[in-house]
Amino acid sequence: MTEKVEEEVTSEATESNTIDPVAALTEDLQRLQAEYSNYKKRVDRDRALAGDYAVSGVLSELLPILDDLDRASQHSELTGGFKAVADQVTNITQKLGLEKFGETSTSFDPNIHEALMHETSKEVQETTVTKILQPGYKYKERILRPARVVVTDPEHGS
Repeated sequence: MTEKVEEEVTSEATESNTIDPVAALTEDLQRLQAEYSNYKKRVDRDRALAGDYAVSGVLSELLPILDDLDRASQHSELTGGFKAVADQVTNITQKLGLEKFGETSTSFDPNIHEALMHETSKEVQETTVTKILQPGYKYKERILRPARVVVTDPEHGS
């Protein structure tokens, strides 16, 4: 009887130590598929980020040209073929996602404004943008250049 008990214990130990090869391979395959899926998502995200950085780099280089076009337009120097080219450049940058920003009579925000001059006045209650010297530009949520502005601070005292 002792031999029979020993055989049962030995066979149970052998079965628990033996891993089903199909289950092991299935588990390995599932792990590899999950790793590949995560890798693919990471590569796609990195590729999109690299593309965004490339576009924002090109747009940053075009900002001085856009400034020149704005100044020429303000002085009525854009006419004929030059105006057509200026309009095309502006439209292309807008299609790529470049946004111009900067408005007067808004609260000063150091995240999107760069104050170049300060004035004081009793007419304002908080630091306010009173003049846009150079518009700001952003691409998607990234600020390429803050708006360069004149701000008016509230007058204190007396």
